[in-house]
Amino acid sequence: MNALGSKLKALTRLRCEIFQTSYNPQNLRTGAKYLRKHLRGPAMVKYYPEVISLSSIAREFPKMGIVDPVEVQRLADVEDKKRRGKGTPKKAKTKADSRRTAKRR
Repeated sequence: MNALGSKLKALTRLRCEIFQTSYNPQNLRTGAKYLRKHLRGPAMVKYYPEVISLSSIAREFPKMGIVDPVEVQRLADVEDKKRRGKGTPKKAKTKADSRRTAKRR
């Protein structure tokens, strides 16, 4: 029985060499299944094409002087909110400036 087992192992090893598969007699987890899988990235790039907008063209060619009216309106709204005191809070420069530490005291 032992001679037959060793011949089967040798046959399996030879088969793996011929067909270029991994020889794994202990059946350890190798992750080969996931490495053989097709990558998702290229398919996703094909599915979601690059969106061309006025703002992307303006960013790519700044010398043309293209103005995106949506972006201009957004910046005006942000400035208006800042003037009314509704803008984003300032970032804490030190730990003492943090609102969280101010509440604990």
